[in-house]
Amino acid sequence: MQHKRYGIGLSALAASALFVGACSSSGTESQPPASSSSAAASATPSAASGDSAHNDADVMFAQGMIPHHQQAIEMSDMLLGKQGVDPDIIALANEIKNAQGPEIEQMQGWLQEWGASATPAPSSTGMPGHNMPGHQMPAGGDMGEMPGMAGGGHGMMSEADMAALQNAQGAEAGRLFLEQMITHHEGAIMMAQQEIDNGQFPAAVEMARNIVSSQQTEIDTMKAMLKG
Repeated sequence: MQHKRYGIGLSALAASALFVGACSSSGTESQPPASSSSAAASATPSAASGDSAHNDADVMFAQGMIPHHQQAIEMSDMLLGKQGVDPDIIALANEIKNAQGPEIEQMQGWLQEWGASATPAPSSTGMPGHNMPGHQMPAGGDMGEMPGMAGGGHGMMSEADMAALQNAQGAEAGRLFLEQMITHHEGAIMMAQQEIDNGQFPAAVEMARNIVSSQQTEIDTMKAMLKG
């Protein structure tokens, strides 16, 4: 019986210690939830802004610039398959491929991340070249709009333009490539400027700024090559 009472006494002592500990800890634990909730609150805006960090202008920029870049690479490949072309023009074509290939992959990744199609909605093709300064929609529907629309298609080449480059040889091919690529670059700069003005996704705006800077430099270089 004595051992039993001794056991009960220990149990009571342990219970009282737990109670005191709980009381004292309840005071100290009242702070962490507040701080953690404030941390969660501070993290929430950044998470929300991450989800809404792109807008329609960003989507149109990527949807329009991907096929635009793809055509520039196609033009460069055509030239690189020819003989007798000025080595400086060959080097430029390689530079264009090396710069625009990774940008295509990056923009495709953005569209996938945003859950957007790689091409604009079909309804957008019903508005050819009328909004050419501010929208990338014509570039998305350029297959039906490119012929005879050098400006309206943001510098995109028509099938006839591409055939002319394919059939040209030697120095003539180099000259035609430069002329076409100047027009092509000017269209890309127009599209990129719209992204700079209206876009929201930081990486897309940064890419647009780089396109304006690098392609304007290449335009100046190509114009100098034509004069030379």
